[in-house]
Amino acid sequence: MTEGMILKELTVINFKNIAEANFSFTPGFNCFVGRNGVGKTNILDAIYHLSMCKSYFNLPDLQNIRHDEPFFVVQGKYERAGEEINVYCGVKRGQKKTFKKNQKAYEKLSEHIGLLPLVMISPEDVGLIDGGSEERRRLMDGIISQCDRSYLHHLICYNKTLMQRNSLLKASAGHGLDYDSMELWNERLAEYGEAIMARRIAFLEEFRQVFQTYYEWISLGREEVELVYKQSVESGGLSKALHDSTERDRILTYTSCGIHRDDLLLNIGKYPVRKIGSQGQKKTFLIALKLAQYDWLMKMSGVKPLLLLDDVFDKLDADRVNQIVKTVGGEQFGQIFMTDTNREHLDEILKSQPADYRLFSVKQGGMPE
Repeated sequence: MTEGMILKELTVINFKNIAEANFSFTPGFNCFVGRNGVGKTNILDAIYHLSMCKSYFNLPDLQNIRHDEPFFVVQGKYERAGEEINVYCGVKRGQKKTFKKNQKAYEKLSEHIGLLPLVMISPEDVGLIDGGSEERRRLMDGIISQCDRSYLHHLICYNKTLMQRNSLLKASAGHGLDYDSMELWNERLAEYGEAIMARRIAFLEEFRQVFQTYYEWISLGREEVELVYKQSVESGGLSKALHDSTERDRILTYTSCGIHRDDLLLNIGKYPVRKIGSQGQKKTFLIALKLAQYDWLMKMSGVKPLLLLDDVFDKLDADRVNQIVKTVGGEQFGQIFMTDTNREHLDEILKSQPADYRLFSVKQGGMPE
């Protein structure tokens, strides 16, 4: 059975360009309308922060503090399966981030991940297609981590171990390498890496069919798409690969193989969407990826995630826009937050949907008018 979850109220102080703003939301569509640059996306990023403990755009915490201010605060009041949950995030210059649930601070931020599942679709997502493999690994890791604490633990341990191995390699420059220590880090890195790789592959087996279904629905069945996991270590196992690469890595002073170099190939008809896809096809690909993420998270967590849509209708034809709105307006989806520059356009789209909606006209600094 799927639980309901909504964000009822949001308070934002000194976050990016927002001096202070307070919102009360409806369980259906919540729409922020205004000119480019006024802060609509920053409101969505504040909501994202409360779920994922960080900015969607991977900015350091200090860069999210409003210019010349000493701190930022983001607070949200949620309701999940009848339980009220209050979440607080505060960052002061020169101090560690404070993150609380119902006034109790977390010892580790990772303990919060998954409590308030969320999916965000943004123009920045084009980096998944046009950017490096790190962007696509981050997508997989972010999806799985919201529902699998063991995976998140392995990921954190892998990254810490990778830093230790790289530090040892750098320290060996001009000196001898401590091969006993290197073997120890190799064993640990292989242990965590094998577990992560196995989970990623299993995840994609479940995920790719859902993605295909959403893509066909949005594009009206016009193209075939596929997701392919590309391993940096093809055979023999990660432990052997790390051992065999030790001398090369000593010269390079970094770890040249492992799951931190794997990739997710995004194809249309066996060819990379990056090379052959139109702007509309790329955007459809990305939206289908994120809607499939929503579907997978809902099934794994038993909760309808929040869905954040940042300027999703740009560069899409009317048919695809209608299909997207028809999809996310259905019973399968829960509370939705979206931005647009054209109020009349948004009004027209939403009036055709059965779900309730609320429009917020946003002026400079993310303030609702």
